[in-house]
Amino acid sequence: MRDEASAAAGDPHDPAGLPTADADSVAVSGILKWFDATRGFGFIVADDPAIGDILLHFSVLQAFGRRTLPEGARVSGTAVQGQRGWQAVTIAEIDLSVALETMRDRDRARVDPNALAAEAGEWEEVTVKWFNRVKGYGFLVSTERPGDIFVHMETLRRAGVAEAQPDQRLRARIIQGRKGPLAVAVAVIE
Repeated sequence: MRDEASAAAGDPHDPAGLPTADADSVAVSGILKWFDATRGFGFIVADDPAIGDILLHFSVLQAFGRRTLPEGARVSGTAVQGQRGWQAVTIAEIDLSVALETMRDRDRARVDPNALAAEAGEWEEVTVKWFNRVKGYGFLVSTERPGDIFVHMETLRRAGVAEAQPDQRLRARIIQGRKGPLAVAVAVIE
C-alpha cells in the first residue's frame, strides 16, 4: 500500500515519468481522501481494501478540465501498481454530488466580505500592487491609507475583474479585517 509520506518524499507533481494505462492497469474506484492543489496531488481511498490508497496526480484530471477535486468526491478509473504503491493513470468518472462541504476551523473564523460590506467605508481609489491567480489573492495600495490592502479573487470576480494586473487602478470599499485592511468590494474605474 502506498503511504502518504513516501509520496511526499518523491516528486509526485513532476509529470515526467508518470505511469500510463497498460495491460497491468486495473479498474479502481474510491473516495478522494484529500487533494493538495498547490502540490498537485492527492489520495483516493480505494473501495477495495487490498489496494489501499491510490496516488492521484493532477495531470490525470486534465481530461475532465480540472486540476483539483474536493474531498469526498467519488472517482473511478484505472491504476497501476508501481514500486511505491498504486497510482491512478486514468479517471473515467467523477461524482461530485457526494463531495464533502468541509469547513476547516480556520475558515469558520474568516470574515464574510458580503456580510461586512455595509460596514465598509466609502469608495477609495486603489492600485493593484500584485495579484496571484493561482493563490487566489493579492494586495492593493491606496494613497489614502498606509500599508497593503488584502483582496481575494472572489471579490474581484464579483466586480467582473477577470485578471488583475500590477498598477491597475480600481476603486475599493475597505474594512479592517482580522489581519489588516480587507477589500470587500471593488469596481473598475471607467
